[in-house]
Amino acid sequence: MKRTRRTFARDYKLAAVKKVIEQGLSFTEVARDLGIRDTLIHNWRKAFEADGTRQAEVNQSPSVEAQLKRLREENRQLKMERDILKKATAFFAKENG
Repeated sequence: MKRTRRTFARDYKLAAVKKVIEQGLSFTEVARDLGIRDTLIHNWRKAFEADGTRQAEVNQSPSVEAQLKRLREENRQLKMERDILKKATAFFAKENG
């Protein structure tokens, strides 16, 4: 059975890329919501950057990127601390139980 290649409208592609940029969603999350592969969204973003389409909308400003990086690091740290506390709670519950 031969698969037909799906095509997407330019506005659809731009809306998907904007979800990643403006809403801070990951490529994978947006792709899952739309029922497509995340590599498509990566490719669309690169294409928009290459042809200069709505440069301000497609490219994140450096301050946004820096803030996003900081927040991701903080999130990683908090998850690690949470996991440590879960393990300590389980350890002390066993010891006292």
